[in-house]
Amino acid sequence: MADYPQIIALHRSLPSFTPYIPVALLPYIAFLLLGSTFALAFYFSTLPKTTIPAHETMVASLASVLGGFGVVALFCSVGVYV
Repeated sequence: MADYPQIIALHRSLPSFTPYIPVALLPYIAFLLLGSTFALAFYFSTLPKTTIPAHETMVASLASVLGGFGVVALFCSVGVYV
């Protein structure tokens, strides 16, 4: 294993972190994802209830995933990096 000065030199030589998605786009992505979540939640509330809720489950799952990513994008856009 390398000793501490070699690790420090390696750390200083590496490039800084750059995100795949530009930080300036995060508010727009958050708005799009959370708006889609709201629309799907409204659509979910208007679906007819069936005995086998396969369609309801797919709509609710998609809304949940979009809402989760939307909240993360919203937090990151205001500086709370989660």
